[in-house]
Amino acid sequence: MIWNRIKVLRAKRNWTQADLADRVGISRQATISIEKYKYTPSLELAFRIAETFGVSINDVFEHREVSSDD
Repeated sequence: MIWNRIKVLRAKRNWTQADLADRVGISRQATISIEKYKYTPSLELAFRIAETFGVSINDVFEHREVSSDD
């Protein structure tokens, strides 16, 4: 699973989901889906999101193995 820190990074900047969506060029619904792990962004979109925050892609996204206990 690809985990993300989008909600945390938005909060630090006082951005709404709509603010981020407008800056990245996606819909607010797409932002919601990514934050809630219902949609995994493409690599290109992941880089755009990281660039929008001005951070490394590794500061936004992380691959984590999901155990059978989760």
